[in-house]
Amino acid sequence: MDRPSLRQLDLFAQMVAAGSLARCAIMLGVPAEAIARDMASLEMRLGYRLFDDLEGAARLTPAGRKTAQAMTQLTQDEADAPDDPASPPPTDPVVLPATLVRPTSTEPPRRTILLAAPAPVFGQLQEKLSAFEAANEDIAITLDLHVQSAEDAAAALRHGGADIAYFYALSAPDAFPSRYGWSEQLNLYVGAAHPLARADIVSRDDLAISPMIAMDRRNATRAIIADALERGRARLGPMVLESDDMFAVMSALRKGAGLFPAFGALARDLGRMAGISRLPLDMPLPPIEIRQALGPKAGETPAVEALAEFLFL
Repeated sequence: MDRPSLRQLDLFAQMVAAGSLARCAIMLGVPAEAIARDMASLEMRLGYRLFDDLEGAARLTPAGRKTAQAMTQLTQDEADAPDDPASPPPTDPVVLPATLVRPTSTEPPRRTILLAAPAPVFGQLQEKLSAFEAANEDIAITLDLHVQSAEDAAAALRHGGADIAYFYALSAPDAFPSRYGWSEQLNLYVGAAHPLARADIVSRDDLAISPMIAMDRRNATRAIIADALERGRARLGPMVLESDDMFAVMSALRKGAGLFPAFGALARDLGRMAGISRLPLDMPLPPIEIRQALGPKAGETPAVEALAEFLFL
């Protein structure tokens, strides 16, 4: 998963391990309201709900369970990785409940298909993935939520064991074959207090003198957004806020602090927020493509090809 959300993801893992919001707050020594806020911010960024009844039984949704299983794999991968002298000292690992790991049994092993994708893309595919698993009881789909870019996808397919990868791009990469899935429009969002919120048309010159709000600089989506802004010749003014806390971003927007670029589920949620609107640009920004690529041995595995095709239906 993209690195800036690791604090929120660690908190999500602590919530899963604790089993309730109240117990998690006691374990961590932080207010339950702060944990609930971080979980809501994370869900908004991912584009799907992680829990049903967070303040009660805190049951994982199907997508939340898949995300927790993916984090279990992430923890194992990092534990197996060689030590880096430049890395900070490791923190105590978060142990997720054993119910999140498929138990061993005497039944024939299920064929595992590893799907690598950005978490918001998984959010859009989750219903089809669940339907495919339900129709193919001998198939288990696992997730790698590290992938964002074409470079990430290539590495996951070549070295990470991924069978299918989805990734963000502005066009088809030259390094490996892929096919176009769909596009998500990149837009700029503004609060009602900002002077440009009342403009009928916003020019590139207007953007150049308008401060910018952005996700944390370590966020993996920052690069694709920056590339799209550059390709669209949209140069924004000085940075006033860099944060993955969506409540801080929305607060800054409503105060008229700057413009915020977003696409996908996050953009759709922002467009529904009171006091926040999409800027009417004189020329649209380039859309972000979501592309699909298959691993080198996909042709030898009918189930992988079948799932890849099913996701396009």
